[in-house]
Amino acid sequence: MGSDDHKTRAPVKRPGEVRSDPVGSRSEIDAFVQRARALGPRLDGKRGRLVFALDATMSRQPMWDLACALQAEMFEEAAAIGGLDVQLVYYRGLAECRASNWVSDPKRLATLMEKIDCRGGHTQIGRVLDHVRKEAKRQKVDAFVFVGDAMEEAVDDLCAAAGELGLLGVPAFMFQENIDPIAERAFREIARLTGGAWCRFDAGASAQLRDLLRAAAAYAAGGRVALADLSKRSGGQGAVKLLGQMH
Repeated sequence: MGSDDHKTRAPVKRPGEVRSDPVGSRSEIDAFVQRARALGPRLDGKRGRLVFALDATMSRQPMWDLACALQAEMFEEAAAIGGLDVQLVYYRGLAECRASNWVSDPKRLATLMEKIDCRGGHTQIGRVLDHVRKEAKRQKVDAFVFVGDAMEEAVDDLCAAAGELGLLGVPAFMFQENIDPIAERAFREIARLTGGAWCRFDAGASAQLRDLLRAAAAYAAGGRVALADLSKRSGGQGAVKLLGQMH
């Protein structure tokens, strides 16, 4: 009766009429859009691209061998997300700094790494950063990983180069072996300026480095959503460390 006349009735859909979704579903749509944006690089349907850079000076041979053994973990983590292409960059000697072609197979990357022996020399992090900048200008680079234990260059120059990477949207994940206050200061600042993260691991600590490499690969292949997902799984401590610093 009278009171029922004032109740709101569901509109009747007429033949041929197109109705929009109820307003109540908008929050679900917004949540989906935010999640899709967080996936970042995978929205374009392309594989993640990660530059994997290592110090190959003489003292680094044990670390080089360990990284060679663990690099397959990056491909494995990224495989379920959308795949990963990796470019190896290294420096050694007095003025040698080289980059490989982009590879999508861990066996191929291992073959490349096994052919390289470490040689005495000084750090050339500035040249590595410059190379990453050039690659990112050619085609999007989703992440940059550096593994080293020393820094013997002008930190202001490195910070200027890192700032450029930040503008290009390339987060640097600086993984430092052992304790060196000078290297830590530089690595932390490079990570901060690029929106990446700095993490230290102990010499020969394969589990620590494995977790960090998996986390960087997850980010390169699937953005923050993939990194957050990894942080909730077994062996996701590296992801937890990266997420705690990235902004």
